[in-house]
Amino acid sequence: MLFRKLPARFAPAVMPFVLSILTTRVVSTISTLCSFGAGTAFVSASPLASLLSWLVAFPTLLAVLPLARRIVALVVAPSRPPARGWPD
Repeated sequence: MLFRKLPARFAPAVMPFVLSILTTRVVSTISTLCSFGAGTAFVSASPLASLLSWLVAFPTLLAVLPLARRIVALVVAPSRPPARGWPD
């Protein structure tokens, strides 16, 4: 392994961090591609567009994550523990 893993207590922050990077890259790439087309302008504009999108998306994701969890809890039934003696 090239690096040491972070302790598990960092998972609640690392998950939105990684998710925001991946989703903003996809969305900004599509948006930039639609705006500039597939050419040299797209290649030069895409990294900056992704970075600017991420700078907005990550703090927003951290801010709205508690609300999203509450909404999910309203529409999804809690899981039940498995019955004793019966494998799932």
